[in-house]
Amino acid sequence: MASPRPPGRARAGRRAELRVRPQPRGGSEPPEGIPVRTTLDNSTTVQYAGDLHQLTMKPRSTVRDIDPQNDLTFLRITSKKHKILVAPDKDYLPIIIQNPCK
Repeated sequence: MASPRPPGRARAGRRAELRVRPQPRGGSEPPEGIPVRTTLDNSTTVQYAGDLHQLTMKPRSTVRDIDPQNDLTFLRITSKKHKILVAPDKDYLPIIIQNPCK
């Protein structure tokens, strides 16, 4: 028999981690992310890395438009199937994809 969870702690669901290193493409094009560590299969990794990199650029730009001295530090996306956590920084774009238990 498993020991009970401490009070107030939710049961964790499946979790995938993805770490992306931005790579400059030259000119005025924004950098494209290259996955450096993942727990997902290759095609899913490439899809999430590209889509979330592009998605993160808009809120980051909005934060900088409001205050040029500020920067986006964390982005949380909740959908019907997943919780996606993104913590962009200068060198990496760590992404956590949670599949919460119901």
